[in-house]
Parts: sequence; C-alpha cells; structure tokens
Amino acid sequence: MSPLKQLLPSLSLFLFPDLGFSAQKLNVLFIAVDDLRPELRCYGNKEIHSPNIDGLAARGTLFERTYCQVAVCGASRASLMTGLRPQTTRCWDFKTPMREMNPDALSLPQHFKAQGYETISLGKIYHATNDDFPQGWSKKPSRGTGKQYASPAGIEAKKRASEIQRTTGVRTNGPASENGGDVSDNAYTDGLVARAAATYLENYATNEKPFFLAVGFTKPHLPFNAPAKYWDLYDRAKIKIPSRDKMINGLPYDGSSWGELKNYSDISKKAKALNDAKTRELIHGYQAAVSYMDAQVGRLIKTLDKTGLSQNTIIVLWGDHGFYLGDFGEWCKHTTYEVAAKVPFIIAAPGLKKGQRTKALTELVDLFPTLCELGGLPTPKDLHGVSLKPVLANPEISWKKGAFSQYFKNKKNVGKVLGTSIRTERYRYTEWRKKNQNGSLEDVTLVDFQGNPNKNIAANPANRDLIKRLAKFTKKSGVGLKP
Repeated sequence: MSPLKQLLPSLSLFLFPDLGFSAQKLNVLFIAVDDLRPELRCYGNKEIHSPNIDGLAARGTLFERTYCQVAVCGASRASLMTGLRPQTTRCWDFKTPMREMNPDALSLPQHFKAQGYETISLGKIYHATNDDFPQGWSKKPSRGTGKQYASPAGIEAKKRASEIQRTTGVRTNGPASENGGDVSDNAYTDGLVARAAATYLENYATNEKPFFLAVGFTKPHLPFNAPAKYWDLYDRAKIKIPSRDKMINGLPYDGSSWGELKNYSDISKKAKALNDAKTRELIHGYQAAVSYMDAQVGRLIKTLDKTGLSQNTIIVLWGDHGFYLGDFGEWCKHTTYEVAAKVPFIIAAPGLKKGQRTKALTELVDLFPTLCELGGLPTPKDLHGVSLKPVLANPEISWKKGAFSQYFKNKKNVGKVLGTSIRTERYRYTEWRKKNQNGSLEDVTLVDFQGNPNKNIAANPANRDLIKRLAKFTKKSGVGLKP
C-alpha cells in the first residue's frame, strides 16, 4: 500500500471528526462463524482460549445480547444478508436458497457492489453453495477445498459412512469429533479459507476499489475437528457437564431432537441421552474447534494490521446462531430458546471507541443498515433492522424493547406449529401457533431471567396482564420493534 493511501484515513478523520468514520469509503471485513455460542473469553467464559476474537473485542464494541431470527444456518443467514425477517424471506430451514424465494431481494453484498465495492466471498457465507453469485459478488465465491477429516482413522471412518449412505440412502457421516493430530491448520477447510483471505488482503494494495470481503468459517460446526494443538489447550477431565435437567413445566416445543448430531457414526440414531464420557469428548472437541477458528480469525486481523488496511476497515464478526452442548439434555440448535437464539456479535471500525460493551437488545437483521451507515452508503428502504450506530456511540443508550426469533416444530396430530419468541430485558415469551403466525394458538411459554430461566411460568394467573402485553409485541415480529 502506498504511503498516501495509508495516510488518507487518518487525514480524513482529522478533517471530518464529527463523522466518526473516514470520509473515504471504508473497507469491510465481514467474518461469519457457524454454530458459535457467545461463550468466548471476552464474553466471560474463562475456560475458552480465544485470544484473537478477544483482541477484536478490545478494539471494538462487544454486543452482549444479540439474537438470530431463526436458529438454523440457511434461514438465519438469509435474514441477515437481506435485512429481512423470515416472514418476508420465507426461508425457515437450512436448505432453502435465499435467491430462490426472493428473486428481487437486494442483498447486503449486492448493495455494496452497486456502490462501487469489490465484493468477495470466501468460505461459508450463505448455506447454498453458489452463495448468490453473480448478484452479490464481483467474483465467483470459493467455499474452500480442505478435508473434513485429517487423521487416517477419521478419513477411513468418513469413507465407510459415505458408502453406507450411498447404499442405504440413510444420511451418515464420520465421527462427531476428531483430534487431527500433528497437522497444519490448512489441513482443514477453514485454514485454507483464512489463507485465501490473507492472500487477498496482501494483494489488495494494487486495487483502487474498496473491498467487502466476506469470510465464512465452518468451525465450530459439527464435526468438531481440529489439529491436536487446539485439543491440547483443554483438559478433558476438568470439563464440566452441563445440567441435564429438562425444561421445568415443559417448554412444549423448545427442545431439539438433535437429529443433526445423530447423523454422525459414533452417535446412535436412537439415543435419548449421552453419557458423561461422550459429553465431555464432544464439548472438548467443540472447544478445540472454537480455538482453531479463533486462530484463523487471528490470521486475518494480523494481515490487516501488517498491510495497514486496518486503518480504513470495518471489522464485524457474527455467529449465525448458538448451539446446545448438552444443556438441559439438548444438543444442536433448532429451537427458539436462549441457548440457540443468542449469538456473538462484535463490531470494530476506525473512529469508533474501543473496548466497549453493550447490553442493548439487538438482532442480526440490524447488521445490514449498520454497515451502510458506518460506510457512508445509502440505506435501502424497507429493511427490518435498524442501524446500531447510536449504540456504538453510546453503549448505555435505551434501545429496543425486544428481539424476535422464530422456529417451526412438528406436533403430533397437529402438524407444523410456528414458535414466535420475543426476548425482552427480563422475559422470553413464545407463542406456538398452527401452521403460521395467524393460526390457532396451541401453547405459550414464559420464562423470567430474573427468576428461574428454566421454568415456564405462563400458567401463573399473576402473569396474565404481562402475557397480554407481550402477545401484542409478537404481532410485530414480521417487522420488528424500533428503538
């Protein structure tokens, strides 16, 4: 990068201090992480080794209470990338392509591309393999070509599973976790994705266009695989087993069948519980995969700093949904409850205060308008989220009264029921309605996070007026609540 190009961000901040960001177009490093719980060290979990994401939080703002719109990757990403809620995208599962359901939608990278950005997709950004090319991206996206398993035993188990699936049609994978041994980070896909992204940044000095670089890491998604050095960061014997107490008073449909986990060869498809040894093994693998992913984030940020691009680049890191690790006896996601709906979310940008934390209730649909305003781009009309620039300026600001999440479940003798859930400062209220949000009311749940968050208190007559008030809020789940 030329000395003049490095100087421009600092000079523009000097000339235009009230903007809070550079008058020159800012680059965007957009980091998506699959299945990441907000349980990193910077989020208060001292057991997790996440120095690079912790460092990102120290140079930006950490959002303590951000929620996805649907706790499954395809639908969650469709909402984030369009700024629209699932009632509009009509994406409710992991496999429905956003563009198939929304041929005329304006996506986040598509908007930046139209504003003169070079938009690049590396790794998993959407769930669909074409990643909305060519509408959203300047070049054909690259998902990475690394192996899912790296150890000889893992590779052989994967081959056997593939043969079983080919001959029986039953979806099967290799083991649910793998200590990959003494292999490089590039033995797995995320390492290759990080290498490609770092190479792009190193070569960017010759590019006059601002960039929107989307980098999607699959870990810690199943299978929980990582090189041995990341497993060695944790002592399995010290891993705590989460409470397996089922949700008291029955949160009727909030449990997951954890069918995703049962697709792996070392988990019985009939399993209703996992023993302590297997639970610790899987949590150990998840933690190792988190630290492996964190190291790949570090490769990107170090390259930004080395090239001087960090002076003029917005960095955002987000998870598409949470993940149960035996909490309440549950695994995977696919619910409206707190563990599945809550996500990590960090924004750092030139001119913004560093080391901030906020408890403001926020949603992933807020990212689209936020990046537009931070980047000085026009914000498209009809987005369902709201810009978080006021929160970035004042983390203590009074903000939204609630965040919405939804999920479909199947009920015996009823069929599909839609859970529409609102998380407020204190409560989570969920309505379950037949077929859609206008269907007959099948059940409700109410939990109090200042009381027992594992108890459904909806039947308590003292909460009747509270439920009526929260039920009115759910009618706005299609567009959201404004601050």
